[in-house]
Amino acid sequence: MAPPRFPADWFQRVRLKLRHLQLFMALEEHRNLHRAAASLNMSQPAASKLLGDLEDMLGIELFDRHGRGIEPNWYGSLMIRHARMILSELKEAGEELNALQAGHSGRVSIGTVMAPAVELVVPVVSAMTQEHPGLKIAVGVESSDVLAERVHQGTMDFAIGRLPSGMDPLTFVYEEIGDEELCFVCRDDHPLLHLGRDVVVEDLVGATWMLQPVGTLLRERVDALFRSRGLPPPQRVIESASPVMSMAMIAQTDSLTVFARALAELYSTPGRYAIVPFYKRFSVEPYGIFRLRERPLSPGAQTLLAALRAAAIGKGLGRGPTPTDL
Repeated sequence: MAPPRFPADWFQRVRLKLRHLQLFMALEEHRNLHRAAASLNMSQPAASKLLGDLEDMLGIELFDRHGRGIEPNWYGSLMIRHARMILSELKEAGEELNALQAGHSGRVSIGTVMAPAVELVVPVVSAMTQEHPGLKIAVGVESSDVLAERVHQGTMDFAIGRLPSGMDPLTFVYEEIGDEELCFVCRDDHPLLHLGRDVVVEDLVGATWMLQPVGTLLRERVDALFRSRGLPPPQRVIESASPVMSMAMIAQTDSLTVFARALAELYSTPGRYAIVPFYKRFSVEPYGIFRLRERPLSPGAQTLLAALRAAAIGKGLGRGPTPTDL
């Protein structure tokens, strides 16, 4: 079988250029070589040579020349049709590049711990999807050590949490934005809610608890709260890292659990769950936004980061990056 007249790489062999495609479109519009050349800021001889050389290399004529001007034949009409599609695709590519450069499109993957997920990330991401519908955002909610590892591995652009002590802080750019206030949560008709006063630590001795496993940040904070009053940490503890499991348990028993206040307020609905009125505010160590120092953020990630930073400052959380972060 004879090889095809125009193999897959025919356009490379005849050295087809963008200027050829533009000339095809100008000839299709003006049907006159002089006017087509002028529209492209070319001389007529240059346009005539550009077209003639291509036809010689193809071995076919694309346009019929006559006294009234120039008309595409079957071959020329085919080339015009494809030139129109190619130029349209290139125009769309430029628009997408502009959108990507401006942070309006692309994909961003971030992570967060519980409290900022509720009070910061949700409203910002919701607004971003309205303002930049072409920007695809993925959000993971994990513990800080998991988030830090994923940012370090490059599977997340940045995260909101705490840098684990085992990781080199110089690897990251870290911007502190707030602390995570905690509270105790129980079922809506729990006996503690009927004391007629704020609950103190001594009231919690002997309670049954749904707590995160030993070694986690929230568990350590609860244990430290008891020790600060000279009391042993909770003894009757069912361990689970699942908020769903914790909420199911306290809904059906007199168990207590501890949550970030932002999450507790989301769950606490009349007739089901309530926040225990505690005598003082308590929290865990501050959290912040962190990213890899040596990995530049994409425009989309920069846009989302700027929105989160601005929202944090607007809520009175953010302090902005320190000079060493810049």
